[in-house]
Amino acid sequence: MTQLHGQEPSSSEVGMRARAADSDREAVSERLRMAAGEGRIDLAELEERLERAYASKTYAELEALVADLPAVRGPGADTLVLKTHMSAIKQAGPWVVPPRIVAESKMLNILIDFTKATCVHREVTLEASCGMGTVQVVVPAGWAVRIDPASTNTAHIANKAKGPADPSDPVLTVVGHPRSGHIKIKQARR
Repeated sequence: MTQLHGQEPSSSEVGMRARAADSDREAVSERLRMAAGEGRIDLAELEERLERAYASKTYAELEALVADLPAVRGPGADTLVLKTHMSAIKQAGPWVVPPRIVAESKMLNILIDFTKATCVHREVTLEASCGMGTVQVVVPAGWAVRIDPASTNTAHIANKAKGPADPSDPVLTVVGHPRSGHIKIKQARR
């Protein structure tokens, strides 16, 4: 990676050089298995890519293994949409985080818990709106959370995820539009 006249590398370049975790290698391996099941790569290539995935040390090495594959299957599958109707929603436990999440709560509550989720994206955007309900977000230690300046009624957005950010962990950008309800963000307890 070359730097021009002393320019610092961009945050995306730094993020790609960041060290990958076991969960990142597992997420890419699962994506490769899905691609083989869809006939996108043959079994010999799957085996070779899996071997390289488990030996990868950085996000850049992992990204190179899936660069020629579609990000996710199906139209709009790169966005998770959570809308309350007749009951509250709880997105928790093991799940795969897409790059964009839309959460809309009119009167009920939505809980989005990232602590056991697998996230291979360096940046995730959460677009949250609530009428009288609450959107509660729980992030693991190390994740950075920032409130987008386009957010409205920020007095109803509480960001208590103020722990030190790990540069190798994702950044969650929250675009919040609470009316009477609240958006509450906190870090999981260790």
